[in-house]
Amino acid sequence: MSSPSLWCALALIMPFNIFCAQLAQSQSTPAGNATQQAAEEVVLPDVVVTSPSPIAKPKVAKQKPRALPQPIEDNEPAPAPRPKNNSASAKPTAKPFVQPTSAPASQAPETVSEAAAPVSVPGTLLVVDDAFVPVTVTTAREIEANQGQTITDTLAQKPGISASTFAAGASRPIIRGLDNNRVRVQEDGIGSHDVSALSEDHAIPIDPYAADRIEVVRGPATLRYGSQAIGGVVSVENERVPTFMPANGFSGQIVGGYSSVDEGKDGAFKTTAGVNGIVVHADAFKRQSEDYDTPLGKQVNTFVDSEGFSVGSSLVGSDGYAGVAIAHFESLYGIPGETTRIDMRQDKVLSKGDWRVSSNGIAAIRYSFGATDYAHNEVSPEGDIGSRFTNQEQEGRIEIQRLPFLTSLGEVSGAAGVQIDHRKVTGLSFRGDNLLEPASTDVAAGFWFEELQVSKPLRLQAAARLEQADVSGVGIEDPLGAAIVTPRDRSFTPVSGSLGALYELPLGVVARLTGQYVERAPEAPELFSKGAHDATGTFEIGNPDLTKEKASTIELGFKRANGAFRFDTSAYYTRYNAFIYKQFSGVFCGGTLASCGVEDELKQLVFQQRDATFYGVELAAQYDVAPIWRGVWGIDAQYDFVHAEFDGGEDLPRIPPQRLGGGLYYRDAAWIARAGVLHAFDQNRIGSNETPTSGYTLVSAELSYTTKLSGASGLIPEYTVGIKAENLADDEVRNHSSFKKDNVLEPGASVRVFGSIKLN
Repeated sequence: MSSPSLWCALALIMPFNIFCAQLAQSQSTPAGNATQQAAEEVVLPDVVVTSPSPIAKPKVAKQKPRALPQPIEDNEPAPAPRPKNNSASAKPTAKPFVQPTSAPASQAPETVSEAAAPVSVPGTLLVVDDAFVPVTVTTAREIEANQGQTITDTLAQKPGISASTFAAGASRPIIRGLDNNRVRVQEDGIGSHDVSALSEDHAIPIDPYAADRIEVVRGPATLRYGSQAIGGVVSVENERVPTFMPANGFSGQIVGGYSSVDEGKDGAFKTTAGVNGIVVHADAFKRQSEDYDTPLGKQVNTFVDSEGFSVGSSLVGSDGYAGVAIAHFESLYGIPGETTRIDMRQDKVLSKGDWRVSSNGIAAIRYSFGATDYAHNEVSPEGDIGSRFTNQEQEGRIEIQRLPFLTSLGEVSGAAGVQIDHRKVTGLSFRGDNLLEPASTDVAAGFWFEELQVSKPLRLQAAARLEQADVSGVGIEDPLGAAIVTPRDRSFTPVSGSLGALYELPLGVVARLTGQYVERAPEAPELFSKGAHDATGTFEIGNPDLTKEKASTIELGFKRANGAFRFDTSAYYTRYNAFIYKQFSGVFCGGTLASCGVEDELKQLVFQQRDATFYGVELAAQYDVAPIWRGVWGIDAQYDFVHAEFDGGEDLPRIPPQRLGGGLYYRDAAWIARAGVLHAFDQNRIGSNETPTSGYTLVSAELSYTTKLSGASGLIPEYTVGIKAENLADDEVRNHSSFKKDNVLEPGASVRVFGSIKLN
């Protein structure tokens, strides 16, 4: 057995061996055992995140009184379960909102116990409870500790997730080997409305500090948001449009940090205040970093300078809320391996609301809307603009959730909605042919979720989505023939559906089985590109005759969300028909169509379709070994791999390598500490025109301390200070998924100090 295969087997077997050993010990340990008594003296909350599926009722676990307060980054009381209407993994709640009788209607909803709130142990995947699909959650505390400049940097080491790392200021998430037009990035349910899916050098205009948490969702829940989310949804959740009144009428936070590897400095604030049902929110951030260090020296042109702000207001009452916010983002960052820098900005309007009707068979009606104006220039060191990309986009969604009712088969709950989207994207060049002439896309869709509680342990779910997508642009009539450019209009009707089952096994283990069929309409750049793409060194030609991409997926998972041993593991298999990809034609070009076959500056890539197969495994586990000092210490482990090949056995390019990692952690009411290792194996399964990539090992360590002032009344300050070291071995890291991996190294050893002050 090869070394990677051996590691894979050990990674899959180890958590279940620990689980069996734990059960055996619990059955054989006498009631008076000293270790058991010590465990009863030091009881900590379970590390669990409750992240409901799209339509099931939220469940709050009943917990015994805990001996210690909650050791998490958000120690303030959490709002009662309320519909997270714009979360990718959220669902409409079947129960209407009930205002606590002990508080005025303008205050926050009733709080749940501290024991039910999520706990974050850094470096591991948070286990998700009550979900038909795997959901990866990154908390605000993890975001504060991370030294990266983008939201992708906070996710890239989670199982099943990697990053394109094209530039320090531009990195898109890769989920199960899929990226760009197959991964949707959104903020509070509304798309990021940028051009990052068009090219890896384009940034996502959402800063990490804008997020209260980030969720990554795969599977059937993505049908709420469109077939473009065929690979998954990265959902940034925040309170820019306030959804509830803060306790005491006010909450605030100041965060900041410094990173040694790039002399990076960042800071942000958030504040929310309200009275008489009117709530106002404001936030702003600023981050600046120089070229980062690598084991071989400084990586030139990796600086980032970005800033932004948001203000919003809502009317909040006992029956729901409605509000609006405006947000501004701008960033100037360099492209490593080149002299180009990108100067971008975005202005966005967001609005959302939730009316808890609870009558006439309707539980709730909710809406969300966003309108965006985006543009960026690609600028030379002399200040000349080589190209300009723009996107004007408007998106809206309305959902109606039905009150649950009983049938002979069990309790049925459901939700349905419609979504519309209009976008106009342009990629202009001032040095050659335009990569993308103005192209417009109009999408109208309806979606539906239904859930049946057959018995206490068994739940079933069905979902469907019907779209109509109309795409208009200017493209090459025959991509492999004469370069005749003509306007084209294409229409597609993607139809998607899914079925899922959850079954509660003994010992708190939940099994999930889902099947999904998704159709995706080609995007405008895939249909109509016809120009130089300097960032990737290519001349891209779209194919106006592309058909719908179709994917059939089956996935099996097991999870245990409570107790000393927790895990979440998934195995999936996806069959693609007419998978859209870029193929090297064997021709080289300059900056214009007329130069193709004459000049040799850029590789000519043509969008084509071919059947393909993806399969893989993701695993994360945590085990609280024993009480020690004032808390507990434990071990965690993670493993993931994805295999992707075309029919005929040819590997797809830029597929992430196998990764295996683990660590030791300690947590109590104030302290969280962890030391860990993540190893990426050599990637020798390569596509055409690719080179193999050597593996690497990331060694990390983190320590943080959180405390609240005691004896204070009213607003209580909470302080967190911490330090995090990454790539301590200063290993040379090349990311196989990056177009730049042969001539650009990832950051070397780094130490980050961070802190925050919260008022609640």
